[in-house]
Amino acid sequence: MSTLTQKLHSKWQRKHRVRATVSGTAERPRLSVHISNKHITAQVIDDTTGKTLAYASTVSAKAAKGSMSERAAWVGEEVAKKAKTAKVSAVVFDRGGHIYHGRVAALADAARKAGLEF
Repeated sequence: MSTLTQKLHSKWQRKHRVRATVSGTAERPRLSVHISNKHITAQVIDDTTGKTLAYASTVSAKAAKGSMSERAAWVGEEVAKKAKTAKVSAVVFDRGGHIYHGRVAALADAARKAGLEF
């Protein structure tokens, strides 16, 4: 197995290990994070109905500038604002197979400061 295949397989295993225990309900939806090399996406999902309640991304956002950690913090603030307008105050954090460090931690801290509880 090549190194890249092994890395992707390990990430897939971590992601599914987290998703086996983390599930969003109507009272506490799931805050899911996806990080690529260029962009950061976060969404608040109610897994019982399968609907996205709030969404924020750096894909078409001109306000998201700076380093990737600064962009992650911006996405955290935006998704928290949109979750507040959707009347969501408490979420379950799904880090998506990433370790809780750097960009993921910046997004989570910014969401907490903007009022989300997790």
